[in-house]
Amino acid sequence: MYNFTFQNITKIYFGENRLGHLGEELKKYGTRVLMTYGGGSIKKIGLYDKVIEELQKAGLTVFEMAGIEPNPRHTTVNRGAEICKKEKIDVLLAVGGGSTIDCTKAIAAAAFYDGDSWDLVTQKASVTNALPVLSVLTLSATGSEMDPFGVISNIDTNEKYGMMHPLLQPKVSFLDPTVTYSVNAFQTACGAADIMSHIFDVFYFTNSEKMYMIDSVMEDIIKTVVKFAPIALKEPQNYEARANLMWASSWALNGFLQSTAGQAASCHAMEHELSAYYDITHGLGLAILTPRWMEYILDESTAPQFKKFGVNVFGVDEGLSDMEGAKKAIAALSEFLFETLGLQRTLTEIGIDDSNFKAMAKNACAGSVIHGFKALTPEDVENIFRMCL
Repeated sequence: MYNFTFQNITKIYFGENRLGHLGEELKKYGTRVLMTYGGGSIKKIGLYDKVIEELQKAGLTVFEMAGIEPNPRHTTVNRGAEICKKEKIDVLLAVGGGSTIDCTKAIAAAAFYDGDSWDLVTQKASVTNALPVLSVLTLSATGSEMDPFGVISNIDTNEKYGMMHPLLQPKVSFLDPTVTYSVNAFQTACGAADIMSHIFDVFYFTNSEKMYMIDSVMEDIIKTVVKFAPIALKEPQNYEARANLMWASSWALNGFLQSTAGQAASCHAMEHELSAYYDITHGLGLAILTPRWMEYILDESTAPQFKKFGVNVFGVDEGLSDMEGAKKAIAALSEFLFETLGLQRTLTEIGIDDSNFKAMAKNACAGSVIHGFKALTPEDVENIFRMCL
């Protein structure tokens, strides 16, 4: 009845003050390290100095690449790959959130490719080898610290695509909840929405055969976010809240929930168009889209699962009809995202109009159909975008 293969190779050091193991883990893969990071926040919080101290104590030769964007560019991947080739890098260390880790994964593959890294993202060329990647996580959101996926943007063509290969999975990741104390309220809220969407979009809201145990785990991860994200917003240095969000982030997308069949990620496909065209924060786009997508596809076939979500996560009255229960569930999710977390409700609020909707909808469907919980045509996607204005 249930056939699957599950394996996760990433070694996790979880908790405060675990960086003492960083040098020994890196040395397993070589001595020449390229350390990658974003806009410099790791220096403001003192994490940069701690990492450098550990690398120096281990006697490693360290090169740096800063400036990785929130939606990492393929041109940045190319820059990193050139450093790897020129400096004969042995191992990559990503210090940052999902964008930094995603970019570093792509660099790991591009280091063995002579052309433009965009070829690897679009699968015009295959990943044949990759440098080992380790990570020090600074943001609870994408799960990239414990999976083989990465998302890269091409701002020249308004395209944003995911890439996946087993060789891109981090060998070791360091997860210290105290590092996320400085994450601001907006990014904390966006991260929470991202974690939830990873579960909704592929594994929970699905027509595929479902395993009760896996469904229960998904609901508990979502409930964890619902409980602890508001606490983290009010008490940024609450260790329990930050720890639960960090671990929920990893387990939402580390392969475990794929123990039952997944499907096309409808909201992610649509959001990738939003952030490809407008460079918005991924979690915010998902938050705006998800309740509208649920409303748009609500019918007799989808209502039971929406109601189940509402009952088990938000305490919706189980005695309601499937349709009424589903509507209550959508309302509860909307309240959580827009009232409790304080995220913007509409695309209009963040300066997005309908001028590119037709092209975005076509791209989201790859010219055909998104085969998600309910199949979506380009016309459907355009309608959902308009519901978000």
